[in-house]
Amino acid sequence: MTTAPKKAAKGRSAPRSARRRSREFALQGLYEWLLSGDPDARNAGAIEAHIREITGFDKADFAHFDQILHGAIRESAELRARFLPHLDRKLEELSPVEHGVLLIGSFELIHLVDVPYRVVINESVELAKSFGGTDGYRYVNGVLDKVAAEVRAAEVAAHQR
Repeated sequence: MTTAPKKAAKGRSAPRSARRRSREFALQGLYEWLLSGDPDARNAGAIEAHIREITGFDKADFAHFDQILHGAIRESAELRARFLPHLDRKLEELSPVEHGVLLIGSFELIHLVDVPYRVVINESVELAKSFGGTDGYRYVNGVLDKVAAEVRAAEVAAHQR
């Protein structure tokens, strides 16, 4: 999964912030981790080293990438416990991209409270649009909306007023 995100209209790429790039690279690392079947995250350091060699990584927010990649791997069981009740299928039936995006989105909703929940969900939707299947972004949006309502209830309620 080292492909570039899909192009915007008229062949131009949409401008991407350093944070968005860090999420894209973290998703690539999580994709590799999920496919490796390494539940103990023994290869997290090797995955990180591999991702850091990809062209364009120098434009990413390194600290954000590191926090998301290692945090999502380290806390994957707890993150899954948050989003599993909102799935309409078994975890094994999720694509690795959807699974990775849900790990990133859940991690950010729970641990990066300085990032508004709507930004977390929007960024997750954009990841799913760029790297996932045709309608995967809708699924990600629905699941993360429910997670946000649980873990950031006050922020969601304030926004709905």
